[in-house]
Amino acid sequence: MKETVLGIQVNTENYDNLLKEIFQRIERKEKSLIVAINPEKIMKAKEDPSLKKLLNDAEIQIPDGVGVIIASKIQKGQITERVTGVEMMMRLCEEAAKNQKPIFLYGGKPGVADTAAAKLKELYPGIIVAGTLDGYEKDNEIVKAKINEAKPDILFVAMGSPKQENWINANREELHPTIYQGVGGSFDVLAGTVKRAPEAFQKLGLEWFYRLMKEPKRFKRQLALPLFLVEVARSSKK
Repeated sequence: MKETVLGIQVNTENYDNLLKEIFQRIERKEKSLIVAINPEKIMKAKEDPSLKKLLNDAEIQIPDGVGVIIASKIQKGQITERVTGVEMMMRLCEEAAKNQKPIFLYGGKPGVADTAAAKLKELYPGIIVAGTLDGYEKDNEIVKAKINEAKPDILFVAMGSPKQENWINANREELHPTIYQGVGGSFDVLAGTVKRAPEAFQKLGLEWFYRLMKEPKRFKRQLALPLFLVEVARSSKK
């Protein structure tokens, strides 16, 4: 099921239900893009028709951001659980290991995807990492050939959003994988080059606040959240 938040569709399911649906899509060979939806993206999409189309055209839109959960409560919707991009990737990898579905990591600085892959093998014994490739290969035909030779079922692309989703949409019909997820800085988190917020912040949905404390220059970006909630409150009264 999906719910619309300021014109953007968002899945209402929790991790378990989404994983079940995703692995059914693999069995049906139904190519699907997973995008993370947060207040900042929704506010940008209001001014950017191409971004709005990209987000709404995706097959699966996960509610990544506590603001989306609050918005759903304001409009008496059905989204009750946050589904973060990095946690979705981890759970997909865990399930892929159980079901022997190969994955591929594409993007990031040289060596980062390799280190992330080694960490995944440590976390999920038996996981099949069909291949890795950093984001510095300029020849797109080489990128596609390497992915297709590896024949993964799931492709994680780390380029930053919306660049990673645009790349997926431009190339996925020529690629072997069924499931595609843009994962931003998740390879860096796995590789240990970037630290994720402590678990207490994660559980409270306050990763944004932790990042703000670490990087005060993010303050202007975080102003999107109160503006977003005001917009949701206004639209829910109409």
